[in-house]
Amino acid sequence: MRTLISLPGIVALAALGVVSLLSSSADAARPNIVLVMADDQGWGDMAYNGHPVLKTPNFDEAAATGLRFDRFYAAAPVCSPTRASVMTGRHPNRMGVFKWGYPMRPQETTLAEVLKSAGYTTAHFGKWHLGSVRSSSPAHPGHNGFDEWLSAPNFYDNDPILSHRGKAVQMQGESSIIAADAAIDWMTEKAKGKQPFFAVVWFGSPHSPHRAAEQDRALYDDQRKALQDFYGEVTGMDRAFGKIRKTLGDLGVRENTVLWYCSDNGALPKVGSTGGARGNKGSVYDGGFLVPAILEWPARIPRPRTTSVRCSTCDIYPTLLEVVGVEVDHQPVLDGESLVGLIDGKVNSRQKPMGFWDYTAKGIGTPSAVWMADLLKAQQAGGDLEPHESSQKAAELPNPKYPLDSFPGHSALIDGDWKLHRIEGRNGKVTWELYNLATDSAEKSNVLDAESSRVPMLKTELNDWLVSVTKSLNGEDYPK
Repeated sequence: MRTLISLPGIVALAALGVVSLLSSSADAARPNIVLVMADDQGWGDMAYNGHPVLKTPNFDEAAATGLRFDRFYAAAPVCSPTRASVMTGRHPNRMGVFKWGYPMRPQETTLAEVLKSAGYTTAHFGKWHLGSVRSSSPAHPGHNGFDEWLSAPNFYDNDPILSHRGKAVQMQGESSIIAADAAIDWMTEKAKGKQPFFAVVWFGSPHSPHRAAEQDRALYDDQRKALQDFYGEVTGMDRAFGKIRKTLGDLGVRENTVLWYCSDNGALPKVGSTGGARGNKGSVYDGGFLVPAILEWPARIPRPRTTSVRCSTCDIYPTLLEVVGVEVDHQPVLDGESLVGLIDGKVNSRQKPMGFWDYTAKGIGTPSAVWMADLLKAQQAGGDLEPHESSQKAAELPNPKYPLDSFPGHSALIDGDWKLHRIEGRNGKVTWELYNLATDSAEKSNVLDAESSRVPMLKTELNDWLVSVTKSLNGEDYPK
């Protein structure tokens, strides 16, 4: 983690220059911030989005109270990359988080680091999946700006073993409730002080294998067994989210707390719902990206609203920096944009196109239950374990560098309602598809030929973005 040195009104980041506090007079009004994220919940896996079976009363109430995003995109169609985008405001390929299990580079500036340097106390609870959570890992939450952390290296089930700042701890209970209760205890203590708090609560549900608590599963006795447990895990998350919402009210801080909920990728096949979008988790079609998202902040969003503006997990970082009144000098390239104007009802469109790129790389296996059991056993015997090799090498830059004229895999650009797909096969052959999401949200009708006049500009935009991402991937954003 970078060394942060507090100065009057300014905080210096050793690696990236300074973080400037734009308004010291606004310190007292800075909101608390709570980010909550599901693991594999699709856009349609919510009662408020029309699911005919799921029971999600707390999510429904939040969606009917705050700002509901009807077209919110995960930055990637799988877990770890999207989580990196939340932490940095950048597309995950910029830092080499191609798929699940890749660690986030220590060179990146994280939201927790910036908020901590601006006077926030910070904590992470639940799924991390951006590096090892062992004590000597350079990629654990504590090395990314979190003062407190109770974290898992990947998704986790009921009665998990979690890492409390590097020490393995056997927990008891339903998985989402465990993370929520830990966050609640921490927020209750921090609410007594003068510092605003920043809590990240990342559930391990409804990732497979699905093992719902009995009280949640029993609500779906009339469904086939696989759905009983999947739906039950979603309802378990709903209960946990409801406890967090209630606690913010009980503590008297709900009015000026940003509570932002979303999922990390689109719906699972067979059990999940995309709401009619094409594809599922792992796909670069909208079914792989569209997720439920809700933002509550009563002080700033006094009346319920919905928006169909296309937004992304990359937008969380720049939005919260503007909310807090902080700028990072020498900020690496951002892919997200601030949604403050949208939150305030002053903006009803997106300025930046959104780029997506599912690079042809395999994921890195991170079996949380096995790894954490091994760590607990080693620590009980008086020892410890080294982090996974990938985390030990998290800071290494590619050598040789990635080329700037080849972009393997499936990439896409959304500009307004137009979505251009670029699919580069292993033989280097590139195929293109174009869809009008306004009239074809299921991406069924490729209009590449019919809308040929639009294609050159969109191709140029996408190519320029892919070059920019690759330059970041090669390390060009970092100080020499």
